[in-house]
Amino acid sequence: MSSVAERGVLYVVATPIGNLDDLSQRARDILSSVGSIACEDTRVTGNLLAKLGIPKPRLVSYRDENEKTVSEKLLSSIEEGTSLALVSDAGTPTISDPGFRLVRACRVVGIPVRSIPGPSAAVAALAVSGLPSDRFFFVGFLPPKSAARRQFFTSYADFSHTLIFYESVHRIEKFLSELIEVLGEDRTISVARELTKKYESSFSGKATVVKDQVLSQSRKGEYVVIVATKGFDL
Repeated sequence: MSSVAERGVLYVVATPIGNLDDLSQRARDILSSVGSIACEDTRVTGNLLAKLGIPKPRLVSYRDENEKTVSEKLLSSIEEGTSLALVSDAGTPTISDPGFRLVRACRVVGIPVRSIPGPSAAVAALAVSGLPSDRFFFVGFLPPKSAARRQFFTSYADFSHTLIFYESVHRIEKFLSELIEVLGEDRTISVARELTKKYESSFSGKATVVKDQVLSQSRKGEYVVIVATKGFDL
């Protein structure tokens, strides 16, 4: 059953984090029929649509830097009857990606907001980690400064839920080193990268062992780091 975008509706559309086959048919239908698409990088989204054979509607750049200003314009457009899809470069919008301000603004004025669910790197990594998944706290990216990261690890050392972080290729080594300094080399963690892609990897075990496994591979893309509660062992 095909889905056609309705006028005056905001669609929050998850896009593939690597494998294009992960885009649902419903997402394809919505992206093919909306009036506009708000996206982080018009080139990235334009390439995705081209690869999928989806006719390209009007693309609007919607980034952290311009989110507040552009949200107001997009809101007015939806109120006038435009159907709008919100996407990020990969994964689910608003989850460590732009989109919160626009979704909130739509909720405030009563504009329908509909989720077109799909890939999320955090959930995908947790599902294959072997670490407790019944209760978890998604942190996203920690501040770039070492002192702030160490402070967070110290504050949450005895937290009762699994912790999920995102980290960049440029800081992953320092991130893992600081994690080990504060939480200890025996803390059970999992680190995943390039999920759903050809060279995806996911390592779980003692922090020092996982760190060595991660650093022994070529570094590319963003990482998902999952930290189990104190005392948990595989």
